Amino acid sequence: MERKDFVYRIELVKKLRADGVEPYPHSAKITHEIGEIVDRSEEFMGKKVAVAGRIYGLRFHGKLAFATLRSNGREIQGFFRYDVLGEKEYKFLKKYVQRGDFIWLHGEVIRTKRGELSVLADDVRLISKSLYDLPHEWFGIGDVETRYRQRYLDLLLNREPFELFWKRAKIVEEMRRFLWSRGFLEMETPVLQPVYGGANAKPFKTHVNALNRDYYLRISDELYLKRLIVGGYTKVFEISKDFRNEDIDTTHNPEFTMIEAYWAYADYNDMMDLTEEMIKSIAKALGIEKVNFRGKEIDFTKPFRREKMLDLLANRGITRDTDDEEIKSMLEEYNIKLPRYERGLALGKLFERVCEEDLYEPVFVIDHPKETTPLCKLHRDDPDLVERFELYVGGMELANGYTELNDPMLQEKFFKDETERRTLGDEEAHQYDADFVEALRWGMPPTGGVGIGVDRLTMLLTGQESIKEVILFPMLAPKEE
Repeated sequence: MERKDFVYRIELVKKLRADGVEPYPHSAKITHEIGEIVDRSEEFMGKKVAVAGRIYGLRFHGKLAFATLRSNGREIQGFFRYDVLGEKEYKFLKKYVQRGDFIWLHGEVIRTKRGELSVLADDVRLISKSLYDLPHEWFGIGDVETRYRQRYLDLLLNREPFELFWKRAKIVEEMRRFLWSRGFLEMETPVLQPVYGGANAKPFKTHVNALNRDYYLRISDELYLKRLIVGGYTKVFEISKDFRNEDIDTTHNPEFTMIEAYWAYADYNDMMDLTEEMIKSIAKALGIEKVNFRGKEIDFTKPFRREKMLDLLANRGITRDTDDEEIKSMLEEYNIKLPRYERGLALGKLFERVCEEDLYEPVFVIDHPKETTPLCKLHRDDPDLVERFELYVGGMELANGYTELNDPMLQEKFFKDETERRTLGDEEAHQYDADFVEALRWGMPPTGGVGIGVDRLTMLLTGQESIKEVILFPMLAPKEE
């Protein structure tokens, strides 16, 4: 059964066309955005303008009418006087225009007796007829699933998400501005890859008919961006969609956004400095010093701490002297399964389970066991470790960076070790990437790299507890399921 408002408005559309009025014209020429007039109201006072927007409120008082007009999150009042607009246009407004419709109006910028910034219309046109009555904002949309499935309604009726996604856009803009100002070039690398790599993750697989072979949606941009370093660029970055066939929860979405940056002649210390400076620069640009995240305050103005992973584990009673049998017992206690026991991998998994959620204030966790990644340079002071950092904020991982491995022979060995893990059932182990090894054989300079989760950074800077709140269209099960 069709909604009553839908049936009624469909009839209005038919009547409009019968009267020779197209309710969906091709364009509407405006002279100024509403926000521009609001921000410079005194400058515009008494001037004629043409504006357009959606009607959020419309009320008639005899031969006067008032409309709340909104566009791009900003509002102005449309003021309609019978004697100024004219009989024909005023009757048209009353008969055909309703809440939810888009209108164009031309007139003088004034303030009403009540001081409302308004456009006193001498001309008005319907430029898009809404077929549904717009719900009243004060009811909003409370159902979380509806908000995610129909994000356009969430943005229409709830001011908070509208402002939040504006902030997200500014966060990405400031990322670019920051890296551009430091000489980084923005590059584009393949989304579809014959060999996926750059992270421990399960990929999405697709088939390329023209080549009659399977490809993968990228899980990371790392290996292609490092090929660019081999090719002679010294500072590159990419802001990209990546895809990992993993859980959907408050901090994970299978499709997510990441920024990765690589810097020739740098190491992980330089990348930690760069990461901290960039996050602080973004926070400052948005006017953010402290945020409340999951009930606790995070101060982005303080220096980010640096702690060794093994020291943090030692604080939990897991030291280099802890024997393997005790570590195996802990793995069993926390239901952590490994394809085969490797001490370094086990320590990395235990760290995630027993330490991660307590890392609230920004902290770089550095110097990981060498088994945790095949793409990182061995530590210059301890060959059992690698020069890797993970930035934790609010109890979750925000960034991951290395002194990049550039020894082609060692890279080949590490890839072969990963291949062995795959044969033992580790679906997240890296694939052997022969072309990347070949690239390294041509020589890659010492390089530092980092990847930062854009969605999670947005969560932190806006105080949102779920990743779905900062992704415009998060992945959801089909409604019928």
